[in-house]
Amino acid sequence: MRLLRIPQPFDHPDFIYELKLDGFRGLAVVSHGSCQLLSRNGYVFTQWDTLASAIARSIGARSAVLDGEIACFGADGRTDFYSLMFRRREPCFAAFDLLELDGRELRSRPLLERKRRLRALMPAVQGRLQYVDHIEERGTDFYKLACAKDLEGVVAKWAHGQYQTGHETSWLKIKNPTYSQMEGRRELFETRRSRFEGRSRQLVPTLSLR
Repeated sequence: MRLLRIPQPFDHPDFIYELKLDGFRGLAVVSHGSCQLLSRNGYVFTQWDTLASAIARSIGARSAVLDGEIACFGADGRTDFYSLMFRRREPCFAAFDLLELDGRELRSRPLLERKRRLRALMPAVQGRLQYVDHIEERGTDFYKLACAKDLEGVVAKWAHGQYQTGHETSWLKIKNPTYSQMEGRRELFETRRSRFEGRSRQLVPTLSLR
């Protein structure tokens, strides 16, 4: 389910609000003791196989599909994007939605029901699998607190909404314009892209000789 960016926070009795975590969005697909972490485009995150194994061991279900964020957390509890990128800390999977449980499809159920079921699956001691909690109604104050703590922002979600995978969405993101970890982000990705493209060009003559 995609996020639509809006410029300002708001209060609403039918919305819940979560912190926007700074990492990589992913699905955790658990089935009979194993887990795969998938990107939004269906790419398998093989670099986090140990995290996938930890999720499979921690979750209290035979099979499940969780939506969440792969992220590293600092000692202060804030997400640390650069620790994730450069593997300075062990990543966690912070789950905020449950799409399927033991073969039962849940995407048509209201969000708050899905979150209640998700919370019930969480281990008693949350380690590398964590639950993303929320507050209700008071989105403006929550956003101000997130900005004061130098967090990326907040996400507003319709409490009774279904999980939709098309263009329709009731999930809204409000980003902190002064978030310090955004500094240098564009240059970082451009550098990594250039290195990847350079390696790809170098491989072409070798592959063409086979």
